[in-house]
Amino acid sequence: MLLTEQEARKITEKLLSFVKADDASVGANSEQVSHLRFADNSFLTSGQIENRGASVTVWIGGKRGSSSTSDFDDAALRSTVEQAEQIARLAPVDKEYLPTLGKQTYKPVNSYVEATANLSVTARAKAIGDILARSEKERVISAGFHQARATAGAFATKNGNFGYEKNAVVGLSVTSRTPDGSSSGYFSRNHFDIARLDTERIAREAIRKTLEGRNARTLEAGTYTVVLEPQAVADLLGSLAFGFDARSAEEGRSPYSLPGGKTRVREKIFDERLTIYSDPYNAELPGSQSAQAGIPAQKVFLIKGGTLDNLIYSRFWAKQKGLEPTPGPVNTIVESSAPAVAIEEMIRTMKKGLIISRFWYIRSTDPRTASLTGLTRDGVWFVENGKIQYPVKNFRFNQSIIQMLAPGNVEMIGAPERVGGAENASLLPALKLKAFNFTSQSEAV
Repeated sequence: MLLTEQEARKITEKLLSFVKADDASVGANSEQVSHLRFADNSFLTSGQIENRGASVTVWIGGKRGSSSTSDFDDAALRSTVEQAEQIARLAPVDKEYLPTLGKQTYKPVNSYVEATANLSVTARAKAIGDILARSEKERVISAGFHQARATAGAFATKNGNFGYEKNAVVGLSVTSRTPDGSSSGYFSRNHFDIARLDTERIAREAIRKTLEGRNARTLEAGTYTVVLEPQAVADLLGSLAFGFDARSAEEGRSPYSLPGGKTRVREKIFDERLTIYSDPYNAELPGSQSAQAGIPAQKVFLIKGGTLDNLIYSRFWAKQKGLEPTPGPVNTIVESSAPAVAIEEMIRTMKKGLIISRFWYIRSTDPRTASLTGLTRDGVWFVENGKIQYPVKNFRFNQSIIQMLAPGNVEMIGAPERVGGAENASLLPALKLKAFNFTSQSEAV
C-alpha cells in the first residue's frame, strides 16, 4: 500500500529524531508497480510488486554520509541514521554543501488517479488480448509492455522543510514485425489517467507501420529534408529542458557557452516560433511540485520565441555567483507560436525527403554542440512531390540539436502531443526540418 501523508510524515519525523549530525535530509517512499508483458502474439508475464523504503543523508562538519533501509521499525530507522553518520565521519568534506532548506510552500500537483494506480487486471488483459487478436488477423507478430506505476512519499530536512507527493502513470509500448523479420513498427504512449491511454491507437499505429514498411529499399546516406513524428522528436528532445544548466554554460561546457565565462542568454538560438519550457501544473503533463534540491517547482521558460531566456542555477552555483537559485525543470514542453501543422500537410508540401518514426541507441558525441548519434528504427519512408513513395532501410545519423532547431532549418511545427513510455513523458510536436544529417546506412530493422 502507498504511504499516506500522515504515515510518511511520521516516518520522516522519527528519522530526524534519531539524527545527531549537524544537518540532515530524510525521505520515506513507497511504490506499487504492475505489468503485463507479451511477445510472439502471446501473453508472457504478469505481476505486481510493492516497495517501501526510507533514506537519510547527514552532514557532520561538512562531511556527507547516506544510508537507506526497507525496514520501518524503530531499530532499523535508528540504525540507518547511525550508519549514515558513521559514513559521514569517514568521508572527505563536501565542498558544495549548503544547509538544507527550511520550510517551503509547495503547490499540489494533480497527477494521481486511483484507477491508474489500481487498474483492473481484467480490463488490461482484455485490451492486450484485443491487440494480439488484431496482430494475428493482420499477420504480424507483436510484443510489448503494459506497465502502471504509482508512488507516494515524503522528504524532510532538519531545518524544518517537509513535502509529500503522490502520483501515478500507465504506459503501453507495442512493437510489431512481419513474420520474416524484414519490417517493424513501434508506438508508445502513457498518461496519468488510464482512461486517457488509447491502447487501440497504439496497436493500430504499430501494426500499420509494420505493414507499410515491407519491401524497404536502400537509399544513399546524406542530408535530407525530414518529417520527424512526435516519437522521433521525443527520442531527441525528451530531456532537452534538463540541459540548460548555468554552471556548465559558464564553465564553457555547453552549447549555451560564450568565451570568458559568458553565456548566450538573450541570444536567438532556435527558430523564432519555438518556445521551450517546464510547467509542473500543465494539465496534460503534470510534473513534480518539487524541483532540484527541494526548491518549489514553478513554470520556467528556457527558450522563448527562439531566444535563450533562462539558464538553471542550482543552489550551490547561484551562491557562487551571488544570485538566487532557479527552480529547475520537471518536464519538457515544446510549443510553436504559429498555428499547428498536421503531419499530412508536412508531407504534402515536401518535394523530396524522409519520414522518420523514431530513433534508437542514441548517444551524445559533443555536449558543446548538443550533437547526437544513433539509428533510425521501426519505419522510414521516402517522400517525393508530396506523396509517400516507398519504405526505406535504416540509417545512422549524426546531428547537432542546435543546428536542427536553428533559424531557417525548422519549416513546420505540429501540435504538442504527450509522448513517452511508462517511465517518462514530454509534450512535443512533430517537426518538418529542412536538413537532417544521415551518415551511413544500417541493416538493422
